Amino acid sequence: MNRRLRFYAAPSVIRKAALVSVLAAVYSSCSGGSGSSDGAGAGSAGASGGSDGPGSASAASAADVLTYHNDMARTGQYLAETTLTPANVNAAHFGKVAFLAVDGKVDAEPLYVSHVSINGAAHNVVYVATEHDSVYAFDADTHAKLWQRSLLGSGETTSDRRNCSQITPEIGITSTPVIDRSRAANGVLYAVAMSKDSSGAYHQRLHALDLAGGAEALGGPKEITATYPGNGANSTNGVTAFDPKQYAERQALALVNGKVYLAWTSHCDQGVYAGWVMAYSADTLAQTSVLNLTPNGSEGSVWMSGAGMASDGASLYFLDANGTFDTTLNGNGFPSNGDFGNTFLKLATSPRLAVADYFAPFDTVTQSDQDIDLGSGGALVLPDFVDANGTTRHLAVGAGKDAKIYVVDRDSMGKFNRTRNEIWQEIDGQLGGGVFGMPAYYGGVVYYGAVGDNSTDCTPAFKAAIPPFAYFPFGGGPRRCIGESFAWMELVLLVATIAQRWRLQLVPGHPVVPEPVVTLRTKHGVRMTVHQRRSEK
Repeated sequence: MNRRLRFYAAPSVIRKAALVSVLAAVYSSCSGGSGSSDGAGAGSAGASGGSDGPGSASAASAADVLTYHNDMARTGQYLAETTLTPANVNAAHFGKVAFLAVDGKVDAEPLYVSHVSINGAAHNVVYVATEHDSVYAFDADTHAKLWQRSLLGSGETTSDRRNCSQITPEIGITSTPVIDRSRAANGVLYAVAMSKDSSGAYHQRLHALDLAGGAEALGGPKEITATYPGNGANSTNGVTAFDPKQYAERQALALVNGKVYLAWTSHCDQGVYAGWVMAYSADTLAQTSVLNLTPNGSEGSVWMSGAGMASDGASLYFLDANGTFDTTLNGNGFPSNGDFGNTFLKLATSPRLAVADYFAPFDTVTQSDQDIDLGSGGALVLPDFVDANGTTRHLAVGAGKDAKIYVVDRDSMGKFNRTRNEIWQEIDGQLGGGVFGMPAYYGGVVYYGAVGDNSTDCTPAFKAAIPPFAYFPFGGGPRRCIGESFAWMELVLLVATIAQRWRLQLVPGHPVVPEPVVTLRTKHGVRMTVHQRRSEK
């Protein structure tokens, strides 16, 4: 079934589309790209979280929410909904039904697992993690507390806020855990907890908790340490080292093909830090791979406002924050020193973590210097779709502080060009400000909200077609018409002048069919009758 992918935006974009026919007289001298598409959903939006390995625990249910944003594509869509509808989600029928008391702030997304056997009875369970390093299991129907477990070691406290106000007043479990119902006897919840011992040393540990009772499983917890070759931040003799006190595990955990993936952010932009991504076995909690994203530079950590790395079932996709980027490229188009600060990244996961592809804005260094990087937003893997030429497209979308939406081809993300962004589509001017959160996808529509968007003005995001050039009167890509801005100004003046004296009315029955040629125009022209306005007689 063909489905058009749409992006919702401010009405100004819709007004532009309404003027497409009038534009024919203005832009006919502009050359540009050709091709359009009525994209069709033809594939999966990505692997769902949980239950990707063998075990004796129960299989995941369609109703379960086992990972951040409901699936590994991070779409946010919940396809098992059977109760809530636009008709009953209103002030009279929809609202808070309970308050579940916990011992600290909750920054992680609560997760839901159906039909968990606890003490011989089946429960639908909500799992909640707190910044006080506690994990709770609540009955989703009765709201009773089923169990509570502290992840603090003996004599330990949660971490202080590390002179940064972003996670305060304490740092414990910040990131959204991930659940695998197939591991161990009852299924496992993976979580990362930060703590501080009596000697003042800081710890980061990966925990695997039994879903039925909260006990440590799979030999956990595991102390998190790492090294990586390089001469960058916190390095000695050509080796960089992970310093647990300098980082927080803020982005949501990812579980893909039997591996749990972690990524680390700094405390504000303070201290000496880099960008770390780590992989652990979902069976044994053994560390299997480590990657430093700025091994010969600094910064480049993974923020994403708590969103998680997305996956298409094989690779990982995310937006890396401000940091060192080597504008000198090697023969494969990759940074010469392996530094990927402020980039849209694709990581290979097998046999080890490695950068497989990337996109960096042409002004990436300036963006990092001015702190208007990509890293504040999350990445979303879009469902596969078939374009008008029958080609299956694999896309991902992301936006950050620069208020631009970047749509990349996952098979060829664009890399770095000093003068232009060579990506699938760049959408400018539709967001009210920077993005500090995660988009969502449902029913062929991508939803964005940004700082400065007006929530009373339709959906606070934008409308634009995927693939690009579905609306392309000025062409697109590197050969986009340089006269676009002038043409829009000329259009406004012409329409205003004509409309003052004349009223235009479409000839009844005349079809208006957009036709993509060198530039977009109506196939049969636009036949209209001209009527003098009464005020001009």
